[in-house]
Amino acid sequence: MFKTLPFLAGLLMVQLALVAQNYHAVNGSSFAGSLGVGNNPASIVNTPFAWDIDILSVQVKPATNAVTLHNYSLLSFGGTAEYQFDKGYYARFMQANANVNLLNTRIALSRRAAIAGGINIRSYSNIKTSPYAFVDTMKSARSFFLMNGGNTNYSADLTSSSWLELFGTYAQTIVDNERSRLNAGITVRVSRGLSGAHAKLVSGEVERIIENGQEKYVLKDAAARYGYSANLDGWKKEKGSNQNLQDFVRNSEGGASFDVGVEYLIKPMVIADFNDPAERYYDYDWKIGIAILDIGFNQYKYSNNSRTVRGFRGEVTDMDLDKKFNNIHGIAGFNDSLATIVNSMGRLAGNFNVINPMRVVVNVDRYLFDAFYINADLSINLSPLAGDQRLYVKETNLLAVTPRWETRNWGFYMPVLYNTEKQLRIGGAVKAGPLLLGIHNWATLFAKNRMQNGGGYLALVIRAGRDSQHKRDRKYDCPPY
Repeated sequence: MFKTLPFLAGLLMVQLALVAQNYHAVNGSSFAGSLGVGNNPASIVNTPFAWDIDILSVQVKPATNAVTLHNYSLLSFGGTAEYQFDKGYYARFMQANANVNLLNTRIALSRRAAIAGGINIRSYSNIKTSPYAFVDTMKSARSFFLMNGGNTNYSADLTSSSWLELFGTYAQTIVDNERSRLNAGITVRVSRGLSGAHAKLVSGEVERIIENGQEKYVLKDAAARYGYSANLDGWKKEKGSNQNLQDFVRNSEGGASFDVGVEYLIKPMVIADFNDPAERYYDYDWKIGIAILDIGFNQYKYSNNSRTVRGFRGEVTDMDLDKKFNNIHGIAGFNDSLATIVNSMGRLAGNFNVINPMRVVVNVDRYLFDAFYINADLSINLSPLAGDQRLYVKETNLLAVTPRWETRNWGFYMPVLYNTEKQLRIGGAVKAGPLLLGIHNWATLFAKNRMQNGGGYLALVIRAGRDSQHKRDRKYDCPPY
């Protein structure tokens, strides 16, 4: 059984590496343009560009306390990287989210209205376990149960959802006066569920028994379910990459979601000047955004290998586990071995839905002086309100505070991030013309054991040429009489 752990670890690390709109640097920025639509659909109005196109952007953010990746950092990646399960007795978690944006385009219809649209590939994975002790030198089920002698109950929960989406956004100004402005926007998405998976173990009970002077561990009860999308089964080496990709997408299921948001701007208290540049229209002292994002779900068809199980057939010991699961081959082999020890096993059929990472996002952006701003972004997950009987994924973000210096073509950013797993990170980003490059954790640049809690983003955005005067320096603003 424990010989399969390196394979599972590798699979999890791949998921962490490959798997949200988490471009923290530009949250709340009027220069974000098409990059800002994922944080608030209303934000595309207050942008001083006639149009902009996010040609390609990629973002990855992993978070875990279960695995450490050694001998690897962003500045030293020539050696042999190794992963290791972290030892100790505690509850484990793994979370990962990622997105790839393709040709996300924003077009200003006027100062008061804008549209946006594009293609995204997005992925979320959430894994949680109950507390248990583990070291990666374990070779048998007995060694695991022996180390967890006082622990007789186990639970675990995994949900993963990846999808391809096509979106359209419309936003406009609905209230405008000399002191403030209110913008509102909506995004509508249609999607195809690329891959989905879930697994849950509850009531996993183990009893330690001394019989004839010999110690053994008996599995007393457990209930579990696990399933994944059927299109993953269709990937065959003999078909070739092109045919595999076509079949993979063709056999996916549809989904839908939408975002709504508003943005309230408090304008600067300065005297209007006829000679002011056109970009002054977009200035503000405060900008407050509220949005509800990812209201919807993605759908997947169950693989024939998806199962639900309950109880055990007779007395099942730690030795039985080692014998049954020592040399399994694939999920079908796992199912066959499991069927010999459980009391009941059923096949999960039909479709399953995974609720998107629905959340409310509150963003406050404050102009300071010159080209300096500070932004605070609070994200509160709403998808868990669906209850434990439904499948959902969650956003890792909780709070981000980002001071920045930013002009139309240049920018320096230092987001301070606190996530839902109580991890504090300090990131950084730089904008140079069309390029935005950022990391979520500065430690991953130098330390060789932090990559599993790092991630970053890269965006290539082209914008309309300047059709007005240079943005003025606001430090020369005069107060009103």
